[in-house]
Amino acid sequence: MDARRALLTRLFDHAPLFPPAAMSLRDALAEDERARASADAWILGRFVVPLGTEVEGRELAIVDGGTETQGGRVFVEGVSKIRCGGARVPSVEELAGFVREARARGILFKATAGLHHAYPTGGEHGFLNLLAAAVFGDEEDALRAARGAFALDAASFRWSGRSAGAGELADVRARLIHSIGSCSFFDPVGELHALGVL
Repeated sequence: MDARRALLTRLFDHAPLFPPAAMSLRDALAEDERARASADAWILGRFVVPLGTEVEGRELAIVDGGTETQGGRVFVEGVSKIRCGGARVPSVEELAGFVREARARGILFKATAGLHHAYPTGGEHGFLNLLAAAVFGDEEDALRAARGAFALDAASFRWSGRSAGAGELADVRARLIHSIGSCSFFDPVGELHALGVL
């Protein structure tokens, strides 16, 4: 398997109904259709909606206060879901501690909010940094790593002399980091193109 597919398949749950995008349902569905029709649609996860929103023909992630339900799986903020932006951005130490705790307790988690960029930008965390923290450990160092620190291609995901192939990456996605919620699909995917990953 291609390591990029192992790490990125269905990674981004699409949440254009939520801030800062805050689109109308009609516009959000049109934007999601555009993502589904793109060559990068394999990176697209579930369509995120508030409880009570009726949408046909999509796999949904349903947000109700501090919980998010995806089929039979429920993510709970502070336990199996962490907000990485919005009203408050957690510190590197807080986010690292969350990832470590999830790993130690065998919790599959979801991250959401503020992860539009591959690397730390404008005070927000980078989604490649978060993935590296999940894959390699050394969470604080991974979360602080600057642009260009990581390499991802068909063979492996690499950082600081370490390498993880497709099998290990698929395992990390299955047992530790489920997905990342983002109000934009094209912003993070565009960064992956700009970095030459896609």
